[in-house]
Amino acid sequence: MKIRDARAEDENSWRQLLSGYLDFIGLEQSDDITSATWRRILDPDSSLFCRVAEDDGGTVIGFANCVLHDGTSVASPICYLEDLYIDQAARGRGTGKALMNDLLALSKSRGWSRLYWFTEHDNTTARHLYDSFRPADDWVRYQIKIDE
Repeated sequence: MKIRDARAEDENSWRQLLSGYLDFIGLEQSDDITSATWRRILDPDSSLFCRVAEDDGGTVIGFANCVLHDGTSVASPICYLEDLYIDQAARGRGTGKALMNDLLALSKSRGWSRLYWFTEHDNTTARHLYDSFRPADDWVRYQIKIDE
């Protein structure tokens, strides 16, 4: 397995995986938003980036969409793992763990101060993976969607 930055030729694979992810979380997303996200992933000046997992045959089987941002309590950037998804047929091979370890290695090598993420409280599969890195903390998320 190989973990690397997403490239332009990964778009179709990424879109298929994103569709599976959106179905899993029960979210409908317009093609305009998906296209804008992909453009930002490829833009070196964007704070959004994507790491993909490739199997031994070169097929993209998973992704980690992340946002790098500043914070008020640290001097170096913070990495927010917004989306992590593995193709259903490729699960159980350690791909999620490999993507997480890759993000940790990037965080250390690039001097980022923190890596964080959220998941649904009842997503036991994801929580099993995430708990192997660190137990969940006591923070509670609030969210207001501005367009509602």
